[in-house]
Amino acid sequence: MVIKPDHSEHYKWGNDCDGWHLLNTASLSVIKERVPKGGVEEMHFHRKAQQLFYLLQGVATIQLGDETYRVLRGEAMHVPPKTPHRLENTGEEELIFLVISQPHSHMDKITL
Repeated sequence: MVIKPDHSEHYKWGNDCDGWHLLNTASLSVIKERVPKGGVEEMHFHRKAQQLFYLLQGVATIQLGDETYRVLRGEAMHVPPKTPHRLENTGEEELIFLVISQPHSHMDKITL
């Protein structure tokens, strides 16, 4: 089955950020997200879900626990369950990425 983001379930989050559910099952979710220049996500963790952030466009700074990483287009960051993390668009353009969660992260987010 071909999945088109423009026809997928859309939601807004944070300060003018977008998400599109490409796949949303109990055991796995794949979401395409967009963060405007300077946009930042709040520090949080997931009790059960592990996540993989794969950058399609832009530059992200991802804080993972006490460490901070610069992630570029074509690179990925794995976030184990129960690991505090946040993502920030520190590039000069929109940040576009896939976030893959296993199991899905709906109702599993704890804000710090």
